[in-house]
Amino acid sequence: MSSVETPIIDFVRSYGESGFVRAHMPGHKGRGPIGPEALDITEIRGADELYGAEGIIKKSEEIAARLFGTGRTLYSAEGSSLCIRAMLLLALQNAKAAEKNGAPARRYAVLAGRNAHKTLMTAAALLDLDIDWLYPAGNAASLLACRTDIRALDDALADREEKAELPIAVYVTSPDYLGNIENIRDIAAVCHWHGVPLLVDNAHGAYLRFLPKDMHPISLGADMCCDSAHKTLPCLTGAAYLHINRASPAFFAEHAKNALSLFASTSPSYLILQSLDAANSYIADGFAGKLAAFAEKLSRIRTALTGHGFELIGAEPLKLTIAPKRFGYTGSGLADLLRLGGIECEFSDPDHTVLMLTPENGDEELRRIVSCLLSAERRSSLDVVPPAVPRGERALTVREAVLAPQERIPAELSEGRILGCGHIACPPAVPIVTAGERITAEAIACFRYYGITECTVVGR
Repeated sequence: MSSVETPIIDFVRSYGESGFVRAHMPGHKGRGPIGPEALDITEIRGADELYGAEGIIKKSEEIAARLFGTGRTLYSAEGSSLCIRAMLLLALQNAKAAEKNGAPARRYAVLAGRNAHKTLMTAAALLDLDIDWLYPAGNAASLLACRTDIRALDDALADREEKAELPIAVYVTSPDYLGNIENIRDIAAVCHWHGVPLLVDNAHGAYLRFLPKDMHPISLGADMCCDSAHKTLPCLTGAAYLHINRASPAFFAEHAKNALSLFASTSPSYLILQSLDAANSYIADGFAGKLAAFAEKLSRIRTALTGHGFELIGAEPLKLTIAPKRFGYTGSGLADLLRLGGIECEFSDPDHTVLMLTPENGDEELRRIVSCLLSAERRSSLDVVPPAVPRGERALTVREAVLAPQERIPAELSEGRILGCGHIACPPAVPIVTAGERITAEAIACFRYYGITECTVVGR
């Protein structure tokens, strides 16, 4: 028996066994060829309401908040994308509420690390927010890692504070797709010194709270963060959390449900909600020990792979990110080799192969991965390096670009045009161009390298 309650699961199962005639949605009436239809319900009496929760969902969310050590934790059945939109809305509303009545209209912007998911761009378009980018210093490789320079962040906030143009929030992505992790504690300290909230896209790091050394953004001082439960916990795709720090402005927790509901479907999946409910039980009943043991296994695997000649990057405990060119393979070529061994990786591009693993990958699966990689024949080093990632050249606001008429054109013919979609990424670590930026010859060189043949631009 679980050490915590699972009120959503208990209700749905009880309803399924009740024999009630389902004179309500969904249309399958609890029967169908897939299997889970009997557990798929709508917001009937007793099932609570996700964005007005007062019953079983509220109880389950409160259990999750205790497990994650937050001031408030709310469920999303639409992934971290929904949570990102809600975080930005809350930060914008909080900034406006803090202004004196009759204050002159000003430009609202978020100061963001360049390795942001495209949801940041679409959310900015919806909310009419500007995005000011934080670029890391250094070469193209450091641009891909996008690690925040603490001094540069402090200088940027001090400059804006002097001009009375503080951003509504600082927004960073950690861990990123390649497994790089930011120094959240120091970033949070700088943000709070200047009176600016810190938002973290922690989609890849729901498990970080439960490591032997707690690395979760909320524990390290972030005001709000999103976690994609489905990425690293045993949850259905679309399961996510919006976490709010106890020390954050009360406005965030008070208005979070409304912020989520503005962007969310009114028909949340109860299969996903049950999955989040079940995750509480999974976390409470020995997950930390299981996670620690698994992380240690992956540490030993990294040592073996490094000893074999592979270069590994990133510090995230549950990712194996291989940069295999020195070993003689492109990232995509190594992914093809793994595929021949019956192993499908999370992501690959010319430079990286990314494997996302969790304790649900048992010892036999780890053995197969290691066996396949260690049996790879070493080849001559590949000397082709990625082109330098250009800094963005802003021509329109994100909102102007995203909402403008669009056209799809060959990437080779796009020089001088303005990108209309959210962004075009080079690995998912960093955008080559974001919405509203002008496409340059340097950007097209990156398109060519990463196999991007078409792009969506603002129409003429």
